[in-house]
Amino acid sequence: MNALDSLLSSPVFGVTVTVGFYVLSLHVQRRWLWLHPLFLTSGGTILLLILADIPYESYAKGGDIITFFLGPATVALAVPLYKRRYEIREHFIRIVGSITVGSAVGIVSSWFLVFTFGGSWDLLIASLSKSATSAISVELSRSLGKPPELAAVLTVLTGLTGSMLGPLLLRLLRLDGAIPLGLAIGTASHGIGTSRLMRDNEQAGSYAGLAMGITGIVISILFIPIVWWLH
Repeated sequence: MNALDSLLSSPVFGVTVTVGFYVLSLHVQRRWLWLHPLFLTSGGTILLLILADIPYESYAKGGDIITFFLGPATVALAVPLYKRRYEIREHFIRIVGSITVGSAVGIVSSWFLVFTFGGSWDLLIASLSKSATSAISVELSRSLGKPPELAAVLTVLTGLTGSMLGPLLLRLLRLDGAIPLGLAIGTASHGIGTSRLMRDNEQAGSYAGLAMGITGIVISILFIPIVWWLH
């Protein structure tokens, strides 16, 4: 095994590539604020692996280490929520109601688009849960024997699109308050959108984290009955 093969087989390679692209993405985002660093990081990583003909398995040895820290990072979202517990308690019914309606609209709109353009049954199943976080959408698709990879791709694309275009669209609609912004982005764009808001506005990011969690519960409850009904 030469030095290059040794480097590619080491977890250091995956970690270095991911962190390196992310740091570069942060610098690019200073010029184009609407770009999400994850969009550039994932795109750059994919291009590198394709152009250099590097097996994904080699990258995953280090990439999986970073993936491991998603769990603690998600749990850490409870801290800003705790700071606003009284505010959340005061508006809890309206918050849950708006998130539930938003989740239902996301499911219905997914069905409408797939049905209109003649998408496959596998695509429909994957798209119905795309507004939930990837851990939930993947398991929902797997539970019905459908490709979890397709659900993961659609979920990530939904999060990236919502995080980059969602705030702009909401501001054009004059919905620029921290609470409606956070609830809308968290409901539609799960963790990717939440992380974007958390960097810009902690209050909006807190409500996005709350919306992300409730959306996952709502979609998990609605998913199976809706699939049975459609089938």
